Amino acid sequence: MSRQVRVAHITTIDMSLALLLGTELRFDVEQGFDVFALSAPGPYVGAIEALGVTFVPLPSLTRSWDVTGDLAGARELWRALRRIRPDVLHTHTPKPGVVGRILGRLAGVPVVVNTCHGLWATPDDPPVKRWLVYGAEALAAQFSDHELFQNSDDRETLRWAIPDGKATVVGNGVDLQRFAYDGEGRARVRAELGVGHRDLLVGGVGRRVAEKGIVELAQVARALHDRATFVWVGPDDDKPDALGRDIAGLRIVPARIDMPAVYSALDVFVLPSHREGFSRSAMEAAACGRPMVLSDIRGCREIGENGTELLLVPPRDPAALEAAITRLLDDAALRDRLGAAAEQRARTAFDQRRVAATSIETYRKVAARKRLAW
Repeated sequence: MSRQVRVAHITTIDMSLALLLGTELRFDVEQGFDVFALSAPGPYVGAIEALGVTFVPLPSLTRSWDVTGDLAGARELWRALRRIRPDVLHTHTPKPGVVGRILGRLAGVPVVVNTCHGLWATPDDPPVKRWLVYGAEALAAQFSDHELFQNSDDRETLRWAIPDGKATVVGNGVDLQRFAYDGEGRARVRAELGVGHRDLLVGGVGRRVAEKGIVELAQVARALHDRATFVWVGPDDDKPDALGRDIAGLRIVPARIDMPAVYSALDVFVLPSHREGFSRSAMEAAACGRPMVLSDIRGCREIGENGTELLLVPPRDPAALEAAITRLLDDAALRDRLGAAAEQRARTAFDQRRVAATSIETYRKVAARKRLAW
C-alpha cells in the first residue's frame, strides 16, 4: 500500500461502533489504515478512541426517523465527509446505511461499501412497511460499490435489486479472544445477583425493547419463578417500543462491561427476539459455551441447528418458549451437550477478524476495479 488509506465507518450511535464493530475497527488499524468512526457521541467515545480510531461526532443522528433531525444529521455527515475525505466509507445500521451511501457517493468518496446487519422489516410486517424498507435499501444500493450481507435471507430478499457481482454474504462474528467461558467470573456475577451455586439462572442480553421478546420472556419467568431466576441484561433505550426497568418476573440488570462473565453466569441463554440481523448476543453466548433458546427467525437460525447447538422456538409464542426453557432446566446433560456444541461452532464460524478481513478485501477489489492508486 503506497500511502495510508483513510477508512470511515458510520453507525447511528457510538455503542454500535464500540460493541458491534470494535474488533473490525481494531483490525483496520492493525492493517495500517487511518480509521475514522462517525456516529452520535455517547459514553463509548473513549473506548472507540482507545482503539487508535479518530471519532467524528454527528450529534443529530438518532435511531428514530425524524425529518428535522435527519436533515440536520445529513448536513453534519456531509460536512464531515468533505472534511476528512475518506478513501472508503463503510456504512452500517439502517439510517446511516441509507443516507450514508447516498451522501458518500455524492460527496465523491471513491469506495462506498455497506453492511446489511439485518433488514429493518420482517416477513410478518405489513406490506407497506416491507416495501418502504426494501425500496429504500434498493435505492441506496445504487449508490454503493458493494453490499455485504450478514445473513443469506436478507440477500435473497434483495436479490431483485442487487446483482450477484455486487453482493457478498459474509456472516458475522465476535471477538473470540474476549468471549470464552469464565469460571471465576461466573461465580462472581452469581454472587452479586444472589444466585446460589446449585440454583438455575436464565437470562437474555440486549437492548430493552419489546422486539427482543422480553415481554414473552417475562411471561415465562412468572410461570417458572419457582424453577429459576430470570434476568435481562442491557441498556435503556429510546425507541418507541422501549421497556422500563419494572418488568414483572424479570430482574433487570443495567448494561455491564464484563459480559463474558455475565454469559458464563447463565445456565440458559434466551433470545426470543422478533427480528435479528445476525444475533451478536447469541454468538457471544455460544462462544462462552452456553445452552441457548432462540427464536426461529433469520439472524438466529444462522447461530446453529435446532437440537444440535441450540433450541429454536417460534417467535411471539410464550407457550413454546416455556416448553423449551423447561426442557433445559430439567435436563443438565442436554444443557452440557448444547453448550459444548455451541462453543465449538462459535470457534469455527464466528470470528469477527475473518469478517473484517473480508471487508478489507472488498475495499481492495473495488479500488482495483476503479484503478485507484492505493
